[in-house]
Order: sequence, then C-alpha cells, then structure tokens
Amino acid sequence: MKITASILLAAALAFSSAPANAVVLDLSTMTCKQFIESGDDTIKLVLTWMDGWYKGDSDEAIIDTDVFVENAKKFGTYCGQNPTISIVNAAEAVLGK
Repeated sequence: MKITASILLAAALAFSSAPANAVVLDLSTMTCKQFIESGDDTIKLVLTWMDGWYKGDSDEAIIDTDVFVENAKKFGTYCGQNPTISIVNAAEAVLGK
C-alpha cells in the first residue's frame, strides 16, 4: 500500500518543477524496484513519459488527470508486485495496447 501511495503522490505532483540536476535515465534497463526507489522527481518524469508514449501519435495532446492517476496506480501496484521486471515490460503489461 505504501508503494501505491508513493506512486499516487508522484502522479499528483507530475507537473511540478523539473529536477535541478540533469540525469540520464536508461528506461530500458531500469527495474521496477529501481523506479520505486528513484525518488519523486524521477517517478514523475517516468510516469509522464509513459503517459505520452502509450498514447502514441494518433491521440490528441490532452492529459486526462483521472486517467493518468488511475494508470499510475495500476503501474505502481504492478511494479510493487514485480520488483525485478523492467519498467518497459511493466508498462507494456499495464498500459500496452
């Protein structure tokens, strides 16, 4: 439950200021455990990126915060249950079309 609460908090704050220090994130190698432990700024950034990635080019440029938060909850739950899986595979399982 703590993990879900952390993901919810991150989703709610997704549009706050960007991280102060530049960081290179290789999402193809990041595990769910690393994602969960990465800190609020990284969690917000990754969740926002995934939201856009899985909408694809054909969707309108709209962010539905209710859908965003619901997807963040699903992703957080899945990652909490599967800490060794990559976040790319987790996102595909949860958000893939």
